[in-house]
Amino acid sequence: MWYIYAFLLGFLPAGTPLILKNDVGRLPALGWNSWNAYHCEITESQFTTAAEKLVELGLKDVGYEYVNIDDCWQIKDRRDEKTKRLIPDPTRFPDGIKGTADKIHKLGLKIGIYSSAGTLTCAGYQASLGYESIDAATWSEWEIDYLKYDNCNVPNNWTDSCRGCVPENRGDLRNGTCTNPDGMCPAGYDYSKSLTAERFRIMRDAIVAQPRTMLYSLCEWGEAGVQQWGNDTGSSWRMSGDINPSWRRVVQILNQNSFYLNNVDFWGHSDADMLEVGNGLSVQESRSHFALWAAMKSPLLIGTDLARIASDQLEILKNKYLIAFNQDQVVGKPAKPYKWGTNPDWTFNETFPAEFWSGASTKGTLVLMFNPYGETRTKTADFNEIPELEGGGSYQVTDVWAGKDLGCVDGKLDVDVQGHDTAALLVGQKCGYGRKMIRGLKFFGDW
Repeated sequence: MWYIYAFLLGFLPAGTPLILKNDVGRLPALGWNSWNAYHCEITESQFTTAAEKLVELGLKDVGYEYVNIDDCWQIKDRRDEKTKRLIPDPTRFPDGIKGTADKIHKLGLKIGIYSSAGTLTCAGYQASLGYESIDAATWSEWEIDYLKYDNCNVPNNWTDSCRGCVPENRGDLRNGTCTNPDGMCPAGYDYSKSLTAERFRIMRDAIVAQPRTMLYSLCEWGEAGVQQWGNDTGSSWRMSGDINPSWRRVVQILNQNSFYLNNVDFWGHSDADMLEVGNGLSVQESRSHFALWAAMKSPLLIGTDLARIASDQLEILKNKYLIAFNQDQVVGKPAKPYKWGTNPDWTFNETFPAEFWSGASTKGTLVLMFNPYGETRTKTADFNEIPELEGGGSYQVTDVWAGKDLGCVDGKLDVDVQGHDTAALLVGQKCGYGRKMIRGLKFFGDW
């Protein structure tokens, strides 16, 4: 059972990180991806519009730079007979992917592409297993900057006999059991030697061999112990199955990823999947989603139609304090839970995950207080409990959402947090003692 907990908590070695030229992949990727907004119904105009909106809405100015094409961009049933290259759909992309890349690059942005480490992509298009060198060279020639590499349609000769126990698929790890025992690997199993790891390494080697530097994003759904080998294979690695625009799914992924954060630092990021901000979550839910994804130093890939995004959702995506934490050039480690809240510490629970988080940054200590309940609850940031504050005291505090300086706060701060919302504080330098303690401050008005 110790091995299950060690794997879940991320204590097993993650290997030597993949380091790319020009600092590509050193920090979490920021950008936009087509899938959550459009799925397979894509055309070039959606990508050029998304790029223009990144610029027009000020998102490029705060760091968003990738415009990523997901599945369904190519002719579905064949490769080029002579070259064996993938063929862009001429109806969707009349100027080819290179033509789209040129338009994106002219705006000072970068472009991403999609494939799968199988015989077909998840939507049934041509994939890259067995064609890694050809495809990597093709993307390099097209001046692609980013590859999302999925895990669909794996043939039997590349399928592992055991893939590990992914909590969402095979049971609750609190009791050290899985509902599908056949999915379990023996204690001490070296997942870096798995067929899954090898499939993704082959594409890594093909990408690294190209003259163009491309960020390599693994989308292997958290299987095959990726926390062991993901960091030396790609710049980020998915730690779960797909997200969807439901509060329940956001909380499930938050809970699962909270146990994997010991493997996150510069050059390696446990990817909690693309953002659903703007896709039907409430403002409170969107704030929690974005704040905690930023704090975990997950890649931040917008997944909504930017031509239609509401102003309050846009402001969440542009929060300068949370982006600065996610993109800190000096501190690479993420925020982590320091207290679970509803449940005892280190409890794996998909309904009530960790509620109190903190992390160091060059600007101070980020403190998040997450309210998983449907109604308003009072949450207390007790400085004596926050590891980075070393025993409490009085500190200068900023309300991250309002951008408001709260002055000198002595010892602790009570905040009324609306249902499904997250209070976000930046705790800065120590200040003099004896100031009046601020309690019960309501940061969040009616929406």
